[in-house]
Amino acid sequence: MDLSGKVALVTGGASGIGAAAVERLVAAGAQVAVADRDADGAAAVAGRHGGLALPGDVTDPAAMPAAVAATEERFGRLDVVLLNAGVTSGQSGITDLDVEAYRRIVGVNLDHVVFGLNAAVPALRRAGGGHVVATASLAGLVALPGDALYTATKHAVVGYVRAAAPTLAPEGIRVNAVCPGFADTPLIANAKPQFGEFPLLTADDVAGAVADIIERAEPGECWFVQPGREPAPYGFRGVPGPKNAAKPPEVTWADH
Repeated sequence: MDLSGKVALVTGGASGIGAAAVERLVAAGAQVAVADRDADGAAAVAGRHGGLALPGDVTDPAAMPAAVAATEERFGRLDVVLLNAGVTSGQSGITDLDVEAYRRIVGVNLDHVVFGLNAAVPALRRAGGGHVVATASLAGLVALPGDALYTATKHAVVGYVRAAAPTLAPEGIRVNAVCPGFADTPLIANAKPQFGEFPLLTADDVAGAVADIIERAEPGECWFVQPGREPAPYGFRGVPGPKNAAKPPEVTWADH
């Protein structure tokens, strides 16, 4: 991956997958803006790489347009956007429902992807094309029974990416999703003892998959990432069409 002369914006870049992705992008030659609710963390990651720290709440509809504008103002362009910020719900969403927490997970996991893509497109057009990668999850490809709300938001991200990609591909803007399994990041810190000997991805494993996607993914592909396997596009099964198309009724003179 050669990103010499390119500029990237990473949300949720203060820790975990986001911070690892920043390392990869910088190593490939990119200048990077780091957006995160954790202002100190964003400043620390950006400071290590001569980047731009952008503290803020990605659920705010104004936050992503402001982040894109600040990135362009600082670096003169925008080429790569990793929409990586994410949270878990901490509830089933089935037998219990905390509405405020529900709104929060939808805001972070889904709204920010919509806001982020919408804000990025004009800048990517000005750059002559570019790449948007949204961090989804294996829970965006298969159900995670332990967290129905997380599953719902990640399925929505996958669907949004797949639907948005054909619209933007003719302009040289590729849209993809990365769908990692369980990764050893702050997102699962409280639940980590439950995993026991279950193999976990590292943040760098996922960041490596993001680099692969940027380098060679086709528009709309959603790549799975699992321990011990090469990241690859997920093969969605097609939905069967109608078995027999209904014939239009014959119109006779008596019908008039």
